[in-house]
Amino acid sequence: MSPIQRTKKRLFDIFTAFIGLLAAGWLIIIAAVIAYFDTGISGFFKQERVGMHGRVFKVIKIRSMRPVKGINTSVTTDKDPRISKIGRFWRKTKIDELPQLWNVLVGEMSFVGPRPDVPGFADKLEGEERLILSIRPGITGPASLRFKNEEEILAAQPDPERYNREVIWPEKVKINLEYIRNYSLRKDIDYIIKTIL
Repeated sequence: MSPIQRTKKRLFDIFTAFIGLLAAGWLIIIAAVIAYFDTGISGFFKQERVGMHGRVFKVIKIRSMRPVKGINTSVTTDKDPRISKIGRFWRKTKIDELPQLWNVLVGEMSFVGPRPDVPGFADKLEGEERLILSIRPGITGPASLRFKNEEEILAAQPDPERYNREVIWPEKVKINLEYIRNYSLRKDIDYIIKTIL
């Protein structure tokens, strides 16, 4: 990705994130209040993720899960008992992702790019795969669209964590490397439109 492409991508992110927050701010606040009463804890969920150059930041989402004793995995399946009924609605409609517009605005994320993973995945990349850490992680992207039903796929596996580690994660790495090597702003816009639709 050239310096000019990086600049255009960042300017696009700032403009669209600002407009998005103005347009959806009311929805984010209402959803956070509902999530608070639904889960009994803060309506905003913050979690450490690995960002550009391996820097850790806190991604912000609408809370969709309640804590369940004995379940501590970061891998979530469609059958996860921690997901509340309202939380399923947030996740299905992607409303839970809206607060990440703030992450985009402040420069921790981009609209399009590799999804930011919890420590233990992206920070373990080696060799040419570390190219993925050269750009900001995204709210959506080609890998996110390819695995849009990831939770359903994992729910069908006898060992979801192993399947995620050995099958889904390596495939995401390949897709994300291809995205970076063949980057264009037009493709970014296409990915955003496909995500919305």
